[in-house]
Amino acid sequence: METAEFLETLDREGQLLAAAAADAGTGAKVPTCPGWQVRDLLRHTGAVHRWAAAFVADRHTTPRPIGDSPDLDGAELVTWYRDSHRLLVGTLAAAPADVECWTFLPAAGPSALAFWTRRQAHETTVHRYDAEAARGGPASPVAREFAVDGIDELLRGFHARPKSRVRTEEPRTLRIRAVDAGPDAAWTVRLTAGPPVTVRGAAGEAEAELSGPADALYLALWNRAPVPAVSGDDSLAALWRERSGIG
Repeated sequence: METAEFLETLDREGQLLAAAAADAGTGAKVPTCPGWQVRDLLRHTGAVHRWAAAFVADRHTTPRPIGDSPDLDGAELVTWYRDSHRLLVGTLAAAPADVECWTFLPAAGPSALAFWTRRQAHETTVHRYDAEAARGGPASPVAREFAVDGIDELLRGFHARPKSRVRTEEPRTLRIRAVDAGPDAAWTVRLTAGPPVTVRGAAGEAEAELSGPADALYLALWNRAPVPAVSGDDSLAALWRERSGIG
């Protein structure tokens, strides 16, 4: 996907998130984030939007902490979130393609701007789903190509970092497959006592496979929904559920 496509997705998903949050009310529980209410979701996502925008706008080349969110609630908090989202979208839209700033995943993409636009598009989509879960009713769809990209970012980006807790005492092999997205939409995850090593493709044997349509698999791997289908050793699927949460 191109950076412009990620930006369009980010713009749309943030607006959907805000609308769902307003409908649900800031006191509604978020079933996909146990212990959170919609106010926590808005404060977190809005603060992340402003944090990301600052790296691009101010060309920060080293890590910086996420700032505090304001002590707002109700309609004022929803408005603050909308402002945070517009700030991020506007900053990314106005930034030069060759902007240099800090990024934090091994597979960061072709540029810092591409990284932040992609990352915030996925961040917002997952939390939009959370807001819609709090509101109730049908969730907005996740496009197939975008879901495949998000699975790749999660497996080859987030879980390639030392922070990943998906580890095994003995070497194990897990396959991930999006069944509706063609033969290339498969990943082989090699688990050891170190960080997982993931490669695209389905070469070699795997002890278990997690599979399903790309959109459902995307949400499942982010622990927002059950894995559509598991074959082979179910303990590897259980390991993913227990240890794959991103802090």
